[in-house]
Amino acid sequence: MKNLFFVSLLIFATGCATEEYKPMPSPPAETATAAAPAAKSGVYHKVMRGQTLWQIAQAYGVGIKDIIDSNNIPNGSALEVGQLLFIPGAAQIKDLSEHVTVDQNKNAFIWPLKGKVVAYFDDPIGVSTVNHGIDIQAQAGDTVQAVREGDVVLAGYMSGYGQTVMIDHKDGFISVYARNARLLVKLGDHVYKGDTIAEVGQIGSRVVEHFEIRRGSQAMNPLYYLP
Repeated sequence: MKNLFFVSLLIFATGCATEEYKPMPSPPAETATAAAPAAKSGVYHKVMRGQTLWQIAQAYGVGIKDIIDSNNIPNGSALEVGQLLFIPGAAQIKDLSEHVTVDQNKNAFIWPLKGKVVAYFDDPIGVSTVNHGIDIQAQAGDTVQAVREGDVVLAGYMSGYGQTVMIDHKDGFISVYARNARLLVKLGDHVYKGDTIAEVGQIGSRVVEHFEIRRGSQAMNPLYYLP
């Protein structure tokens, strides 16, 4: 009897020792869900005839550079009628005719003369410098007009620019008109938008007008200001 009990106990113990125990299931791993990038807020503005990047930026209260960067606008591009511009941070589309003030209209720039742009802002000049404005193709005898009202702060020869007129517009902007054949204003003159200030000259064999817009000491792309 004892032997039978001992054998039964041995069989039970052996069974317990050889029984496979399934491990406890691991808790499901937490899946990290990457948050979708938030959509950039803003609106699309449709460019109307005569509007400039500068006017649009003023109306929406954003920087020109913010609009340039958001729309990947290259240096050589002027705005086109019907073009859609993304205005970052804007909450609603604005009608510029309602949001451009009388002063802003008065201070809007005009072209110094009409012609094809043959050299653009930031175009390389030689091996160590770039164009700080634009070169506008013209014909001998064409006249140059002031792009805005202001005071003539330079009327004479400037190294690298030839016969040059500089007009201070009294709000941080200065316009520069270079490579002229003849100057029609003198230092200290007060000029109004559209006044004739010079006659076009030549760069080599080309009849062109070199034109710049500066804000303080920084050269700006004139195409962002011209309609």
